[in-house]
Formats: sequence, structure tokens, C-alpha cells
Amino acid sequence: MDTMRDRFISTTTRLLDEEPRLAVVLADISADGFAAARRAHPDRVINVGIREQLLVGAGAGMALTGLRPIVHTFASFLVERPFEQVKLDFGHQGAGGILVSAGGSYDWPAGGFTHMAPGDVALLDTLDGWTVHVPGHPDEAEALLRASVTGDDRVYVRLSLQTNRQPRPVGGGKGFSVAREGRGGTVIAVGPLLDNVLAATEGLDVTVLYATTVRPFDAVGVRRAAGASAAADVVIVEPYLAGTSAAAAGEALMDLPHRVLGLGVGRAELRRYGRMDEHLTAHGLDPQGLRDRITGFLRP
Repeated sequence: MDTMRDRFISTTTRLLDEEPRLAVVLADISADGFAAARRAHPDRVINVGIREQLLVGAGAGMALTGLRPIVHTFASFLVERPFEQVKLDFGHQGAGGILVSAGGSYDWPAGGFTHMAPGDVALLDTLDGWTVHVPGHPDEAEALLRASVTGDDRVYVRLSLQTNRQPRPVGGGKGFSVAREGRGGTVIAVGPLLDNVLAATEGLDVTVLYATTVRPFDAVGVRRAAGASAAADVVIVEPYLAGTSAAAAGEALMDLPHRVLGLGVGRAELRRYGRMDEHLTAHGLDPQGLRDRITGFLRP
């Protein structure tokens, strides 16, 4: 199976032939993958080099001319390093575009903490008007990217090497889907953590919701699932900073007695970088770690 990043490159290369408004701005990352597209569309595939502030600013400038820019690099260099440009050049100016990241929270541990971005979605949460997609499979990444290309809004697509075994319908990026039904609580699995959540909750009487679009947050779907349970207990399992969506869930349930547990990547830096699967286990995001914390929270 190809990776989400591979699928992003191949899909975007085809979309450049189909969509005359589409442009791609790179900062060296994935430049080799877009070599053929750059030869075919030299005016719409631009590599600015390792200049992340310029990367975002150039993309926003293209948007102001009527183009639909896709701006791409590792998450830490796309959201964190040029955050002021994301805030001002896109948000303040009301420009639309698609930020597509790679690297996730710890996809390349050997790169060290400079190449990790567990706080990217939480950081974007400080801004208004961003749609955030977190696909869990390359097929989902392609569908969400294609749905984003034709609009004029601001979209963040978070790609990762973590993936679920099978794709699921993304429903046009609208709302959370039901992966399993139960009455003993609600567990929201975000993107590539669905398989681990399903394994962790095997045999438990809980509803599992699957989220590939986390902003806007599906308050209606969460309220429906939690309201159908014996208690409005909600666990959110996210592949980035733990608790990122806890406030959104709390707002969705504000007029119901409820409890919310946010699971995800911890704030402490793990300096023995190891492998991606070791980071999952260290943060308690493997099936056994998740089961221990989910059952401990939901147990009466």
C-alpha cells in the first residue's frame, strides 16, 4: 500500500492537469515527487527552498490572485515555524488555501523533536475558519484532498505514516461515522488511530465514532451518540496533543451531565527517539494502553 504522502503526490499531480486554478508551493520536502508536475506546470509548481515563512506567504499571495494553492511540507515547518504567516497571510487577509502536512506527531523519530508536531491542530485551533482533516488511510486522504480543491476556504490536511488497514467512507468530510454501537459510553477515534481503538474496545459495550474531519467538530453526532448511552461519558483518542478536542466535546455536551477524557500525545518530550511504534506505546496509544485507560475511565 502506498503512503498518504505518496497518494497526495500522485493525486495532486493529476489534479494539476485537471484544475487550472490549482497551484503547489513546496519548501524542498517532496520536491522530487513533484518533478514531473513542475516540468509540466512550471508556473504553478513552485519550490521556494527551505524558507517556510516564504512558503506560506507565497501560497497566500497566489490565493489573492485567484489561484487555489496547496502548501506542503512537514507539519512542524508548515504550522509551527511560520505560524505568524498562517495567521496573517491567510487568516487576516481572508485568503483560502490548502495546507498539506507530512510527518504527523512522530512519523520520523530519527529526525528528532524538530521534526515532530503533536501540537499542530491545537495551534490551528487558536485561529478562526480552518477545516481540519485527519485521514486514516491513503484512500481517505485522496478523497478529502479532492473535496478540498474546488473550494475557496482554508483547509489543513494532516498526513501520517500511521494508517488503518482499511479505508472508510469519509462522507464528504461532514460529520463522524459510527464504527461500532454500544450503550456504555462513547469513544471517538481520530484518523489513523481507529484500528487501535477498535482493538482496545473489543467486547466493550461502547459506541465508537470515527472522525476524519475534526474541525468543524461534529457536535451533533457526539451529542446523539452520548445521549443514547446510559451516561454521557466521552473518550477522544487523537494522534496529536492529548486533550486537543476536549473543549469542543464539552461544548457539545454542555447541557448534559458529562465527563470527557482526552487521550493522545503527551506534552513531555521523549528524548530516546526510537521508532514510531515505540512512541505509540510510550504515549499509551497502542491497543493495550488504550484499553487500560478507557476501561479505567468508563468503569462505574
